[in-house]
Amino acid sequence: MSVARVIATAQAVALINRLKNDHGPLMFHQSGGCCDGSQPMCFSAGEFITGSSDVCLGEVEGCRFYMHRDQFEYWKHTRLILDVTPGRGSSFSLEIPLGVRFYIRSEVFTTAELNDLEPVA
Repeated sequence: MSVARVIATAQAVALINRLKNDHGPLMFHQSGGCCDGSQPMCFSAGEFITGSSDVCLGEVEGCRFYMHRDQFEYWKHTRLILDVTPGRGSSFSLEIPLGVRFYIRSEVFTTAELNDLEPVA
C-alpha cells in the first residue's frame, strides 16, 4: 500500500463532511502565498481552476488536494496533515464563515516512506 502524501485529522474530517453536506463535492488547493500566506483552501469541486502548473497530491475524504508544482518542490519530502483551528482567515475558503480555518502541519517522510509514496498527478 502506498504512503499518502496528505492526510487529515479527525477534526478536519468532521469539518470536511459538514462542508460536503452543505456544498456538495469539494476540492483543496494549497495556497502559495496569496491571502493568508500559505494555507489550504477549500472550494466546491471545480470552483478553483487548476492547470498544468498544479499537481494533485492525492485525496482527503474523497476531495482532491492540489498544490502548485513549484511549491511542491519544497514540500515533496513531507507529509501534509490537514487540520483545523479556531479563527477567521481572510481567504475565500468555504470554512471561513464558520469561524474556523484549515491549516497544514507537516512531518518529514522516513526513508522507507519516501520509497513507497503515492505518485502525484
